[in-house]
Amino acid sequence: MANFAGRVVLITGASAGLGEGTALHFAKKGAKLSLTGRDTTRLEGVAKRCMECGIPDGDILTLTGDLTDAAFRKTTIEKTVAKFGRLDILVNNAGLVFPGESMGMSETQYDQTMDLNMKVPFLLSQLAVPHLEKTQGNIVNITSLSGYRAMPEIGIYCVSKAALDMFTQCLALELAPKKVRVNSVSPSTVPTAIFGREGSVLHGKDAEIKKFLEHQETVNPLGRLGTPQDVAEAIYYLASDAASYVTGQILSVDGGRHCTFK
Repeated sequence: MANFAGRVVLITGASAGLGEGTALHFAKKGAKLSLTGRDTTRLEGVAKRCMECGIPDGDILTLTGDLTDAAFRKTTIEKTVAKFGRLDILVNNAGLVFPGESMGMSETQYDQTMDLNMKVPFLLSQLAVPHLEKTQGNIVNITSLSGYRAMPEIGIYCVSKAALDMFTQCLALELAPKKVRVNSVSPSTVPTAIFGREGSVLHGKDAEIKKFLEHQETVNPLGRLGTPQDVAEAIYYLASDAASYVTGQILSVDGGRHCTFK
């Protein structure tokens, strides 16, 4: 697969989990990276690990802030292009989930979920597309198995990811004449810090997290959970020239989980 030397990749939610794994993978491929996150310490730690993969310090930009804030979104694109002179790939990875039954979800939780999971990719794409047109770059959205498979107790999250999948396909059609591709990667369960993150109903409940993850292993056709590396490889493929004839695709990276009824 083609090396990414010289290409500029913007990854949102890069301070942990899938975003961190994706940043490290692209760093190994020689990309220049613009990374966003809400936690400065974690984000700088990811940048350091990217440099340990061989990427020069001058090829990484870290931007700490809240992407639901319009000024920060604008600054993210402007500073990325100002530093590197171009933008080739946008990876919309930042996301949020509040576990709980839909009828018990507060209006604030609904708004926060939809804002980060759907509104941010929509508005950030609007800002990024003029630059992607110049490079004939592409967008990769990170959605979820739950975007097309109803799941109890994360209903609003399911709705947000289903919307992002549809946005992916609609935007792919709109941008195809401009040679800008748009695709989604749809993972199933990947054990990252999100399960125990402060603010989650599972925060501090290690036994419940362990039980949930063990169950997910047993119902997965390949018999294991996914890893950030699994997802990063799929993102890299869709972003690369190897997928130059692929757009509007929702690529399941879930060990065959979408084929089951369990």
